[in-house]
Amino acid sequence: MDISEVAKQAGVPPSTLRYYEEKGLIVSIGRRGLHRVFAPSVLERLALISLGRTAGFSLDEIARLFTESKPRIDRKMLAAKAEELDATIRKLTTMRKGLLGAAACSFPNQLECPKFRRLLRASLPSRKPL
Repeated sequence: MDISEVAKQAGVPPSTLRYYEEKGLIVSIGRRGLHRVFAPSVLERLALISLGRTAGFSLDEIARLFTESKPRIDRKMLAAKAEELDATIRKLTTMRKGLLGAAACSFPNQLECPKFRRLLRASLPSRKPL
């Protein structure tokens, strides 16, 4: 498959494929004229890369999956990322509830609203009073 066909099927621009190849995530098997050619199995690798990116893995973390000819999925790394996602979901859920509460606040200025003030305090890493 040439690079344009892979790009079309994977839903990524050719520049992304060239970048992934530069990073060692995928490998072309040759050239047809000026175009890179890939084995059909590259689509599975691209699906794994897409899944990893969606889950929040960096490209360097994803590259560790491809150290051998067949991808090696590190179960501990998956479990750790799932825990990280759980923490992010809890944080975003709390933020969502706070924003909805502050939006419903009857104070004319949001900075006077106690709910909004709590939300501001909670957003600070050190949680110091405002």
